[in-house]
Amino acid sequence: MIKRWNRVATLVATVMLTACATGGITSAPPKMDAASPVVDAYLIGVDDQLQVTVWHNPDLSVSVPVRPDGKVTVPLVGDIAAGGRTTDQVGAEIQQKLAQYIRDPQVAVILTALRSHEYLSRVRVTGAVRSPISIPYRQGMTVLDAVLAAGGTTEFAAPDRTELYRRNEGGSTQAYAVQLQKILQQGDLKNNYPVQPGDVITVPQRAF
Repeated sequence: MIKRWNRVATLVATVMLTACATGGITSAPPKMDAASPVVDAYLIGVDDQLQVTVWHNPDLSVSVPVRPDGKVTVPLVGDIAAGGRTTDQVGAEIQQKLAQYIRDPQVAVILTALRSHEYLSRVRVTGAVRSPISIPYRQGMTVLDAVLAAGGTTEFAAPDRTELYRRNEGGSTQAYAVQLQKILQQGDLKNNYPVQPGDVITVPQRAF
């Protein structure tokens, strides 16, 4: 019960990935899988915000940050070690300890803010752009949004050879072709893909 509930709930933490390594280029990135093992494997860190929900017991539900000692405080239970553990592990311990006080407790632990691993939640734009940047991911962000935030391309860019790099479930990095010139100059949005946390967009220079 805990694992199934958390698997969906922790999508808010969708932290996927950093890295920029070349791989085979494909036409379009796949959609994020809500049941991705990458989400399940995320290890909680100091300053991350957790929502602990106890089913049918709102007085025991609490939103708490992870303290510098790696612990959180939960009503009735007291201090629970959270740092370096998954939400499933923390939820299981809370549920076990609550069983001393209430009958058949059902607990969900949800990551609501990834402050310790904030760099994983960023989108990076590199190469022939005016201001290479690393920007916080926001819901609905697209390739065009990220490139415009980087000031657009330079006069030396080869925009139609732009690539979007994304780490997949297996740990390898996949490259996706982006015809950026068509997006910028023709308003053709077919390649204006939604980005994900950890994506890297690289605009190469043209050959002289």
